[in-house]
Amino acid sequence: MEYPFVPSEDVEQAAVQALQMRGIQLEDIAQLTYFLQSPYIPDLTMEECVGSVKSVLRKREVQNTLLTGIELDILTEKGQLSAPLQQLIQKDESLYGVDEVLALSILNIYGSIGFTNYGYIDKLKQGVLERLNDKTTGKVNAFLDDLVGAIAAAASSRLAHRYRAELEQKPDTLS
Repeated sequence: MEYPFVPSEDVEQAAVQALQMRGIQLEDIAQLTYFLQSPYIPDLTMEECVGSVKSVLRKREVQNTLLTGIELDILTEKGQLSAPLQQLIQKDESLYGVDEVLALSILNIYGSIGFTNYGYIDKLKQGVLERLNDKTTGKVNAFLDDLVGAIAAAASSRLAHRYRAELEQKPDTLS
């Protein structure tokens, strides 16, 4: 049986809608991006951060990773996974690292600075990540919190690389 081709726009739209259905707006991710990168880029704007997040979300690998992770969170909430996977994800077991591995697949696209930014933001649980890690809500966000952090870190890395390229294009004013 042959399956129809799924257009990229449909996958991107589904990924953004999945985020929104889980209570995540692009601005939430952009705020994390701003937090990570504003100390290093003078005059960085939220608009630039939103644009960078959108660029990251245009990558098919990112879209596929988001859809997979969010679906696993939803199935876990519904109790539809087999044991012991159900319990591991529901508890967000610290030794279950598949959620971080999915997040790392996003970071691989944008270089090593994304890894350090991700580790930093994942440890701090800044902004929307604090809400996603609240276990008292009944929501399972074992994958989503790591994916949101990875998208923010990737968007931050993207901005850092672009800023460096911009600096290198400017003539040397010190000589």
